[in-house]
Amino acid sequence: MKAIIEFNLDEPDDIEAHKRFTNLNAVYIALWEFDQEMRRQIKYNSENYDPEQLDALDKLRAKFHEILHDNQIKID
Repeated sequence: MKAIIEFNLDEPDDIEAHKRFTNLNAVYIALWEFDQEMRRQIKYNSENYDPEQLDALDKLRAKFHEILHDNQIKID
């Protein structure tokens, strides 16, 4: 089974779509690294935050996961 994706690189919209497509792996890695950094801060560096900051960080990570889920993106 094959999937072939074509872009007409004479068309400005296709040029931009091609750039986004070729950067998808880097975007995936950046999303995963951001999630892991938030996890590390919550789990291992909680003493560096006051309770309100830690709660905000936890809520931010939950919202991040919600946005990923809503867009059918799995980073694990």
